[in-house]
Amino acid sequence: MTDATLTMERGGRRLRVNWVDWGPFLALAALLLVGFLINPDFLSINNLTNVVTRSAFVAIIAVGATFVIASGGLDLSVGSMAAFVAGIMILLMNALAPLLGSYAIPVGMMAVVAAGALCGLLNGAVTTLGRIEPFIVTLGTMGIFRALVTYLADGGTIPIDRGLREAFRPVYFGSVAGVPVPILVSLAVAGAGAFLLYRTKFGRRCVAVGANAEVARYSGIPVGRIRTLAFVIQGVCVGIAAICYVPRLGAATPTTGVLWELQVITAVVIGGTALRGGRGHIWGTIAGALILEFIANLMVLSDFVSEYLVAAVQGTIIIIAMLVQRMSK
Repeated sequence: MTDATLTMERGGRRLRVNWVDWGPFLALAALLLVGFLINPDFLSINNLTNVVTRSAFVAIIAVGATFVIASGGLDLSVGSMAAFVAGIMILLMNALAPLLGSYAIPVGMMAVVAAGALCGLLNGAVTTLGRIEPFIVTLGTMGIFRALVTYLADGGTIPIDRGLREAFRPVYFGSVAGVPVPILVSLAVAGAGAFLLYRTKFGRRCVAVGANAEVARYSGIPVGRIRTLAFVIQGVCVGIAAICYVPRLGAATPTTGVLWELQVITAVVIGGTALRGGRGHIWGTIAGALILEFIANLMVLSDFVSEYLVAAVQGTIIIIAMLVQRMSK
């Protein structure tokens, strides 16, 4: 038995329980139980639906971050990138609205995904070709993206054209068979991410690069290309999250996505992905995003801790998660 794995005898067979893999789901179940004991309304259908819907943005971006972190990288620019590409999408849709009407919306959606991919490509290319630590590169682009959206908004907001607002609202407020659209989108992104990470050569190479880049290079794996593609996937996920987020408020502002990078990294780490790279856990990441949102919701419904300390709690969680990973190693 190791710190991370418990081996049990049952019926002559050995069952191995990996706490790193199952930990996020057990923690989520325990959180739901504690929340119900504190406030029975915590598990009401309306509250659960609202919380899961609000967690969709971070969950979608965190799926992309799982690839980046598993490959040995880190992206601090996701919140600023989300604000920037959301601003680009709104400006493009507003410009095309007089010509295309509501058809400007799908054009804007495609544009925001492409813009996110280009932003991710920029982060990946500068990191790999410039041989600069991803922490430094994305710290720089975090400031660049935030400044650009502030410039585009002229310090204010970038609202959606009134003629497009009602047509765009169902992307966040709509539902299919009773399930909110953002939840369906996040599940689709997570499913595609799980397939890519667990079932494809790229996914295996991504984990191999994060585990040991030099060994991967000697094995013939194009380390730079793999890491760059991981950043591109991250950018695509940011673009998808922006599509779901913008209809909620109907605008993009310089404060859109503030502290999302903290939430995303925390969700990935408590989901079982190793911050040092070499291991990725897509569904654990989704559980991590849910845990963060449920904790924030519980702080609002209870009087134990002020809701203004949500960021402090999230910061504490990521430190604890790193200590758990360290002890598991």
